[in-house]
Amino acid sequence: MQCSGVVASLGGAELGPHGAVASAEGCRGLSGKLCGCGLLGVGIWLSVSQGNFATFSPSFPSLSAANLVIAIGTIIMVTGFLGCLGAIKENKCLLLSFFIVLLIILLAELILLILFFIYMDKVNENAKQDLKEGLLLYNTENNVGLKNAWNIIQAEMRCCGVTDSTDWYPVLGENTVPDRCCMENSQGCGRNSTTPVWKTGCYEKVKMWFDENKHVLGTVGMCILIIQILGMAFSMTLFQHIHRTGKKYDA
Repeated sequence: MQCSGVVASLGGAELGPHGAVASAEGCRGLSGKLCGCGLLGVGIWLSVSQGNFATFSPSFPSLSAANLVIAIGTIIMVTGFLGCLGAIKENKCLLLSFFIVLLIILLAELILLILFFIYMDKVNENAKQDLKEGLLLYNTENNVGLKNAWNIIQAEMRCCGVTDSTDWYPVLGENTVPDRCCMENSQGCGRNSTTPVWKTGCYEKVKMWFDENKHVLGTVGMCILIIQILGMAFSMTLFQHIHRTGKKYDA
């Protein structure tokens, strides 16, 4: 029923004898499109009110939470649109484009994953160094978002600095840390050398969080992989069926 309405709105194309496959792929593509639109909206909202979601890295100023969500949302929306319209119109060009886009995304994910594990130690060292350089922007006028982000992560994860609390000394002064580093947070507590502060660095805390949740993250990754493979399989099955039956539809 849902796809029938979409068919009418996109030009009234009738589903052929392989309409079940087209309908399933069309609904899957429509869901992806709606999901992408939602992520795009969230990303734009974060970008407008980005204060707490700024990037931690000075080397990649565009690599913020808002920009990442916008990019992911756009990719999902465009890919979902290709799959949905291609399946409903039974258009071979759109279906092939959908398959190629999914294949490129899948290969890119695999390549990035392999490179990450090969250069893991180098990535860790470069990330730590880059984050420490980002600390120098903590109190600068145009980086309120970075300051808020560090305050939030230190308070929530009970950590201080990148590797430990001494990372803040070149930034704020000897024996001085942000107030959110204090075990008992109070105004100006970070300037008191006798105040207990969190000893573990935030980089280590984040790594521990990923390690504790690796099964959940692995399950999510497998689900995404299965969805991508199913999308490729459905689109190619429908493409071949249309090709065999000799159907030709206008784009």
